[in-house]
Amino acid sequence: MVAEVMAAIDPHALKRRIVDKAHEAGFDAVAFTRAALPPAVGEGLAAYVAAGRHGEMAWMADTLDRRRTPTAMWPDAVTAIVLGMNYAPDADPLPLLNAADRAYVSVYARHRDYHDLVKKRLKQVARWLAEEAGGLADDAGAEVKVFVDTAPVLEKPLAAQAGLGWQGKHTNLVSRRFGSWLFLGEILTTLDLPPDDPESDHCGSCRRCLDICPTEAFTGVREIDPRRCISYLTIEHKGPIPRALRSRMGNRVYGCDDCLAVCPWNRFAQRCEHDALRPRHDLDRGPALAALAGLDDAAFRALFSGSPVKRIGRDRFVRNVLNAIANSGRAELAPVAGGLLADPAPVVRGAAVWALSRLLPLDGLAVLRARHLPGETAPDVLAEWEAAS
Repeated sequence: MVAEVMAAIDPHALKRRIVDKAHEAGFDAVAFTRAALPPAVGEGLAAYVAAGRHGEMAWMADTLDRRRTPTAMWPDAVTAIVLGMNYAPDADPLPLLNAADRAYVSVYARHRDYHDLVKKRLKQVARWLAEEAGGLADDAGAEVKVFVDTAPVLEKPLAAQAGLGWQGKHTNLVSRRFGSWLFLGEILTTLDLPPDDPESDHCGSCRRCLDICPTEAFTGVREIDPRRCISYLTIEHKGPIPRALRSRMGNRVYGCDDCLAVCPWNRFAQRCEHDALRPRHDLDRGPALAALAGLDDAAFRALFSGSPVKRIGRDRFVRNVLNAIANSGRAELAPVAGGLLADPAPVVRGAAVWALSRLLPLDGLAVLRARHLPGETAPDVLAEWEAAS
């Protein structure tokens, strides 16, 4: 039983060994806390969902009861071991936003999907812990379960409670050692390990993350409306991008790093040393919008094989690319958009119309309309064309 295990060991010594093992597995930060969150955290989440701020993320409402606190998902959990993996870029990523003919992909998605890497290493540490604890007492040992952010765990409040960092005004975790660039994962266990102290808030009067948001998604300090957030719009939102926000999105085609990258604590961030998290050169430099717009489904899947980008699918991705083309101010990209006016996906056709309406005068629109929409045309495309014009 777990009580026998804990009676047989020095819990502080076991913590030190867990930290060493986590570092060996490739984690950069480790902290411990109780596997429970204050009721106010769950109440805040419930109010957030009740207000509809989760938008199309139905999974937040579906898993609300389990998401309030880790013990709601696993009642036997006693301790949460929160682990962080550094993915800090080599340099400030924001200058790429000025390359109007190139696509901006969020830093976290410029390499292979971190979920697979983090979960594999979490399992490595958890397996060792279960075996280690089991060997310390005659009658079994500790149970362990691992989680990354696809599971219903409020990982940022849990990480802050563990002392891994604090939730900044942009709602994301900030670390004094790694700035805003940590991937998080959790090991829940039935072992009763001493908790670490929470980290205090070190944001002070700084508002840089709030003020830089292009779409004004922050409604207050640590309050965000995802329905205005570029990460939500480019990844979670399935339909046409809301017209009022399109021009504010620049060349961002997958995610957004503005509020993360502008944080002053990033000056202490250490360069990512994980080979698996080193960015692909093509995504780090910004791939050409024209090339991305020409991807069919097979080419999209091949280009983003193993990447987080793949999960949104070709149609939504090309929609984002066309919106970036619309914002480029480059009339030479109009034929690229024109070539997608007859695309099978309505969301792509509508985005192509929007791009052309932003890049060409009305007479130019008429020429491309005649060239790419001969004969009968789907009514939704024509309606969008007239509205955009």
